[in-house]
Amino acid sequence: MSLSQAQKKAFRSIGHHLDPVVTASEHGISEGLLAELDRALNDHELIKVKLAIPDRDDRTAVLDELAKASKAEIIQKIGKVALLYRANPKANPKLSNITRFADHHGRH
Repeated sequence: MSLSQAQKKAFRSIGHHLDPVVTASEHGISEGLLAELDRALNDHELIKVKLAIPDRDDRTAVLDELAKASKAEIIQKIGKVALLYRANPKANPKLSNITRFADHHGRH
C-alpha cells in the first residue's frame, strides 16, 4: 500500500484537525494498546497517535513498531505526534475521518 504524494498531502491536511486518539508511552507496546490502535484505525482510517516518550530514537522505534504491527502507513511525524493511515473499505462513513472530510468538503 503506497500512497501518492497528493494523497499524503490531503491526509496531512485532514490530520491537522484531528486530536490524538491513541497514546503510546515509554511502558512499551501492550496488547491493549495494539487493540486500541486497531479499533481506532478500523473506525477512523486516519488517526493521530501521541507518543509520550521523551527520547526521539525511542519514539521512532515505537512508532515504526506500531505501524508494522497494525499494518498502517505513517503519513507524518511531528515531534511527539504521528499520523497513521490504514484503509478500511468497510469503514462506517460517519466514523471514517477520510469519508467525513470528503463529504464535508463536497468531494467524493
